[in-house]
Amino acid sequence: MRTSYYFTGTALAILFLFPLVWSGWASVRTDTGFGLENYARLFSSANGIRPVHVLNSVIVSALTVAGTLVVSTFAGYAFGRFRFPGRNLLFLLTLAILMVPYATILIALYVLLGWLGLEDSLIGLSLVLIVFQLPFSVFMMRNSFEAVPIELEESARVDGCSSFGTLVRIMLPAVRPGLVTVGLFAFLSSWSEFFAPLILLNSTSKFTAIVAVVNMRTASHGSIDYAALEAGVVFMAVPCLVLFAFMQRSYVRGFTSGALKG
Repeated sequence: MRTSYYFTGTALAILFLFPLVWSGWASVRTDTGFGLENYARLFSSANGIRPVHVLNSVIVSALTVAGTLVVSTFAGYAFGRFRFPGRNLLFLLTLAILMVPYATILIALYVLLGWLGLEDSLIGLSLVLIVFQLPFSVFMMRNSFEAVPIELEESARVDGCSSFGTLVRIMLPAVRPGLVTVGLFAFLSSWSEFFAPLILLNSTSKFTAIVAVVNMRTASHGSIDYAALEAGVVFMAVPCLVLFAFMQRSYVRGFTSGALKG
């Protein structure tokens, strides 16, 4: 039985790692051998990646992660620990956002951002990405809080802690794996998001790195520069891999310690 587990695990690992390994190999392969010419072309071509594009991606990802963590933490704590009229209905409505393909409402969101004066704005884009993250994040944080023994919270209340003090001092350390999972999902989604920035951003200087990678996909005579594209894929994947490598323990614990309970 254990042999079959090892075989299945190895097969799945190869299946998922092969595209990444192929992209890495293709990104350094040149007509004369191997080198970094493809990466040089990625960053030096007229419509390639610029430092401002990378900075835009970092800003959008940071704002999305911070906003998602703050909103989902308070919402998850409220849904998990308080009883109020319409609680279950409001939670179901939050989860119902998952049933709406976000691509179908981007135009409406673009118009809404225009009314708010946030069109062609990294802040506006971040707000949209936070909204897309909330259903999963609120669900995760609610179940994370519900998995914490109620006795811990009751002890803090007996010692005189307010609801906010209990949240900060007792509950947040207890749900740290859930917070890491939510933050990691928010980062991966916002860092690699292409369609929303493409629709909501108009200025080239506001483009994120993933949009810049796609914009430089054509070389001379309309041919596709696959080598530079593969270099862009690797460049975009590296931060995700590094972040996951550092946070994988907390990430896995977030799924196994009650974060997906219920």
